[in-house]
Amino acid sequence: MLLTIRHETVYHYTAALTYTIQQLRLSPRAEAQQRTLAWHISSSGNRHPYIDAFGNLCHTLTVTKPHHEVRIIAEGTVAVTPLQQGRLPQAGEFSPLVFTVPTQLTQATAAVMDFAHKNLRAGAGSRQLLELAQAICATVAYQSGSTAVTSSADDALALGQGVCQDHAHLFLACCHIAGIPARYVSGYIDPGNTNHAESHAWVDVWVQEGDFAGWISIDVTHACFASDNYCRLAIGRDYDSAAPVRGVRRGGGEETLTVQVNVSALPSDQ
Repeated sequence: MLLTIRHETVYHYTAALTYTIQQLRLSPRAEAQQRTLAWHISSSGNRHPYIDAFGNLCHTLTVTKPHHEVRIIAEGTVAVTPLQQGRLPQAGEFSPLVFTVPTQLTQATAAVMDFAHKNLRAGAGSRQLLELAQAICATVAYQSGSTAVTSSADDALALGQGVCQDHAHLFLACCHIAGIPARYVSGYIDPGNTNHAESHAWVDVWVQEGDFAGWISIDVTHACFASDNYCRLAIGRDYDSAAPVRGVRRGGGEETLTVQVNVSALPSDQ
């Protein structure tokens, strides 16, 4: 599948800023199942590339002149190979145990532990992990705008509503409680006929079953395996370590954020 992607992020401010620094994870990962055919990031200010601790290609964006707006556009085309039952062809450079560490967003509160014990067991395989995704969707209804980027798995569980990142955080928390390595994935999806946004978050889970030992990629929000309609930007322990854009500023007054993402898909023979 060929995915053509355009992602525009605009921060507008009611007063002038004197300084902005942003951490961008807006470049598709170099992985066996996806190949970047063309990709370009444009913005004001200066960008400096680097590779973060999880192997993600990142940029540090700094704007040091007075400004009222920060506009960032990432766009290009990525070729993605279908995955069989979500199985990723590479294990990666890290021990999966790196992704058993809970974070502030995936901490095991009493409510999260109770949910995990009811819906997951140690050593669960692909089928049981999909059932966990289904249980999360049934418990935390998808509702845009119901949570914030600072919301934890426990917050979403208590509210009974959330978005893709909340589904991913609750899934990760359950896996960690069961001793199963799992990591957060940020990226894009061709949404097809669904109402969900093209900018997306899902999970990778380490499984050992039958003839396979490695990572499988699961879209918790849709309770399905990820395949060739997904473009992976970054992996991490949670949203904080894989967010496409995050940063700080000096000055600016009130902030208005506008994000527009468009993903279109074509068969690779076109």
